[in-house]
Amino acid sequence: MSHKLLYTFGRILVRAYARMMLRLDIHWHDALPSGPKLFVANHPSATDPFLIHLVSSQPMSVMITANAFAVPMFGHFLRQLKQIPVGEGGGGASLGEARCAIERGHSVAIFPEGQFSPQGGGFHPPRSGAARLALATGVPVVPVGIYLPRERSVRITSGISGKQTSGYWYLRGPYGITVGRPLNFAGDIENREDVQSVSHAIMRHIHLLAYESEHRTRRWKLKLVGSPA
Repeated sequence: MSHKLLYTFGRILVRAYARMMLRLDIHWHDALPSGPKLFVANHPSATDPFLIHLVSSQPMSVMITANAFAVPMFGHFLRQLKQIPVGEGGGGASLGEARCAIERGHSVAIFPEGQFSPQGGGFHPPRSGAARLALATGVPVVPVGIYLPRERSVRITSGISGKQTSGYWYLRGPYGITVGRPLNFAGDIENREDVQSVSHAIMRHIHLLAYESEHRTRRWKLKLVGSPA
């Protein structure tokens, strides 16, 4: 099976799951530009790397923890879909692979926090990977804000990848996504201040969009509760 057909099949499965198990709400501020893009999002759950594929009709390579690639069969499936493994602490190899994917014309998605968002709420400070990719490639950066009620996440610990790993999986309930307008950044990738400035600018946009997703989801919930029986 070709990559395109396999990707389409995988996306159909994700969308089917979202329709059956989630109250998925995606809002776009603007049409997405053509060509490769860098999607950047917060990371409240282990479900995010799958659902983010639904924000664009074009295939994308998502940077996912390398532990997922160690799972028999599933890891092979991820490689066939051209997803990108990220080792502990990030690493230059995964960023290099992401940069090559963008330069070949493929979109990439990255979670700048580099780990799950705090389960108590809020966000972790951004790591530099997203900013470095943005400055190195010059592609449009599309910020994405995700909201879900984190108290409904289920912590699952497994040794199927060969070592004990834990993840916060969001299996059912409201899941809001807001896709912001594309951003463009310029600067010197070797300049620490430029990288930090872009990192924080990216994260500010993600914060605002995640809060917008939360507001929209909570407003919908209040409307549902207040509707006549």
